[in-house]
Amino acid sequence: MKTLIMTFFLIFLAELGDKTQLATMLMAAKTKSIWLVFIGSVCALAASSLLGVLAGSLITKYIPESYIHYGSGIAFIIIGILLVSGRL
Repeated sequence: MKTLIMTFFLIFLAELGDKTQLATMLMAAKTKSIWLVFIGSVCALAASSLLGVLAGSLITKYIPESYIHYGSGIAFIIIGILLVSGRL
């Protein structure tokens, strides 16, 4: 249960104000079918989360978890630098 709650809050906070939420808001503003936008965005997030879970469980069979942590940390730093510098 702890894993479920932690995952919910981590993903919920990570998604606030990101491109996905902004795109969903724009879609909802353009249409009168807000429930269809909601259902579509829920399905998209569920599908991308499923992909992440499956990839994560497969990758950890071949690559040590510490390497994944370092690699993702370095990737986030590089993306942050590129965003701040205006190259991304």
